[in-house]
This record gives sequence, structure tokens and C-alpha cells, in this order.
Amino acid sequence: MLGLPRTFWILWTGALINRLGGFVIIFLPFYLTRARGYSTAQAGLIASLWGAGAIGAGPLGGFLADRFGRRATMLFSTVTGAAMMIALGLARTPLEIAACVPVLGLLSDLYRPAVGAAIADVVPAADRTRAYGYLYWAINLGVAAASVTAGLVADLGWWLLFACDAGTTLVFGALVLAGVPETRPASIERRGRATEPYRDRPFLAFVAIQLLVAIVYWQCNVTLALDMEQHGISPKQFGAIVALNGLGIVVLQPFFVGVAGRYRRHRLLALSALLTGLGFGVNAFAGGAAVYTAGLALWTIGEIGWSSVGPSIVADLSPPELRGSYQGAYQLAWGIAGCVGPPAGTLVLARLGPTALWGGCAAVGTLAAALHLLDSRRGDRGRAQEVHPGAGADRAGSRPPGVGER
Repeated sequence: MLGLPRTFWILWTGALINRLGGFVIIFLPFYLTRARGYSTAQAGLIASLWGAGAIGAGPLGGFLADRFGRRATMLFSTVTGAAMMIALGLARTPLEIAACVPVLGLLSDLYRPAVGAAIADVVPAADRTRAYGYLYWAINLGVAAASVTAGLVADLGWWLLFACDAGTTLVFGALVLAGVPETRPASIERRGRATEPYRDRPFLAFVAIQLLVAIVYWQCNVTLALDMEQHGISPKQFGAIVALNGLGIVVLQPFFVGVAGRYRRHRLLALSALLTGLGFGVNAFAGGAAVYTAGLALWTIGEIGWSSVGPSIVADLSPPELRGSYQGAYQLAWGIAGCVGPPAGTLVLARLGPTALWGGCAAVGTLAAALHLLDSRRGDRGRAQEVHPGAGADRAGSRPPGVGER
């Protein structure tokens, strides 16, 4: 289908179903303030623990994917993640909730490096930007539906959010068990070490810049919800506005995937970072749903860009025996941002106000855009086999996206 292998489409379907029930991370701040009576500051701090757990998910998931296989890692993550989701729903005391959230962040994100590595295993280099774009498209189709239905589900009972989220995670695992073979190349000599991505300077430069973008983007899950609540936006309105993000990606990402190969990837990433920063910066003028929606439109376009291009660059930089570790190191940036971004954002919001918060987001996004333009080494790094001898056989005949672009 569309020139991509069957294994990819099974992973695509599983990701879609998983995100269709991804209620908890979206509505966790509302759950903590409304169902558990936490203050805004307490809710922001507890929700940030999800990101703290996710910090370890990237490196650990990448190591497991390279050491024990992509399939085994995905199965472990979906089963244990579903179990911890139920545990969080049953938790009542502040200590129980605070203990469950980071563990859930770890287990529920553990599969991501394995999925990224599996796609790099089965999809030719020239098609990877398209494949990662379609995967992100599926994820956001699920997020759009979840954002709308989560408010309705919460009206029936907060516990349903946790039960439905756990159920769809298990369905994802069942699809992997039934239809995804192990994709880790069995014939490749495993001479690399899991620490290699953290010694690869061009790769680390790329990840550091993306970390800035991620810190800005992570304001959408916690700080944005709290700021909108302070401006009188109800949970249902919040869900409807956030759903436009997924809708925009569903409509626009296929178009982007079709044209992205014509342009240098570092330029696309620079534009994406700028739009992400400006999109959140617009919220400084927010007083109602219209301004929030306009800002969301800008950062949605930015998100479409880096969500497709970023993982494809990581795949090109990775030697086959360490694809999981490189994907995990890239995910680490998002885990760090998930830990640092929400508490920093809530602190700025509480002490300096929304103008300082959203103006800062615009400044950080602009800085990241400038750094992407300066760091032109990664956009065309099709010379990976010079850095990783022996990886050329895997890439032979495949022209990495970005080489020879305008």
C-alpha cells in the first residue's frame, strides 16, 4: 500500500488505535484539579512527572530494541503500560499518584524507539520521511478523536479515561503480537555500544536544537490547558480546540509528505521551529478561543514539519545495529523537555504571567530556527557510512532524503 511494507501499516494501525484512547495525558491536569482537588501549581508539578519518567524511556527502550528486539520491546511496553494506567486510575493519595505518574511515563513510552527502529529496518531510506510522516499522521488522527471524546468520557466518570486508555494500548500490543515479525537485522554484527549516540557530536547538535523546540511544544499538554482554564475555557472547549491540531495534521501532513523531499531538511526544520515558537507566542494576546485557535494553527504547521523530518534524519544517522539507541537518544530530548517544560512554564505563568511565558516561547522558537540554519551539517549527512563503517551495505542504492534538494 502506497509503496510501504505491510509491517509498517500494522504498526501504523496499532499507533492509531493506541492514540484513539490516549485520554489520560491530555486530561491529566483537569483530572488532578477537578477530581482530586489539586491546585494549579500542584497539578503542573505532578503532570510533569510523566515527562520525568519518559526521560528514561528513550535510552532504555532503544537499548532493549537493539539488545532483545523491536517486537519484544513493543510487547513489554504495551502490556506493562496498560497495567500501570489502571494503577494510576485506582490511586487516591498524593503519594500514590506521584509514584504512578513517572512509572507510567516510562512504560507507556518505552515502545517508541522500537517502532522508530522497526520502520528504519523495513522502509528504504528514500521513503522514510514519508513513512514517519504517515505514522505521525495516524497518531494525530487518534489524538484529534481522543481530545473530543475524552471530555464526554470524563462526564461519565473519570475512571473510564484510564480504562479506555489501557484497553487501546493492549489492542496495539495484540496487533504487534499477531502481525509484526522481528525486524532487527539478524545478520548485522553488533559491534556498536548503546552509548555511541551520546558521543556523536553532529547528532548531539541536532538533538540539542530539537530539545529547544520540544520545550516550547510541551507547553501544549499542561501549561496551555492551565492558561486556557484561567481565561474561562472549559474542558470541553479545550478538547475541541486541541482537536483542531490533530485535524490540521490529518489534512495537511499528507500534502507535506508529498513535497518535503524537494527541500533541504535543515531549512524545513528551521521554518518548523519558527512557526512552533510564534504559534505559542500568539497566546500572549489570548482572551478567548479565537486567539488560542489562531496560535494553534501556526504551531500545528510547525509540528507537521519536524515530526516527519526529524526521525528520518535520525534514521539516516544511525548504524543499523544501533537504530534503537539513536531513536531512543532522540526521544530523550522530548523526555527532558517533558520534565523541564511544564514546571518551567507553570512557574513563569504563576510568577510572571502569560505574556512573559508565551513571549519566551516565541524567543526560544526563533533561536532554534537560527541554530538549525547554522547547523547545516546534518541536513545532507548521507555520508553516514564514513562515520559508521560497514553500514553502507544497508544503505546501498538508497539516496537519503535531503541529498541534492533545493
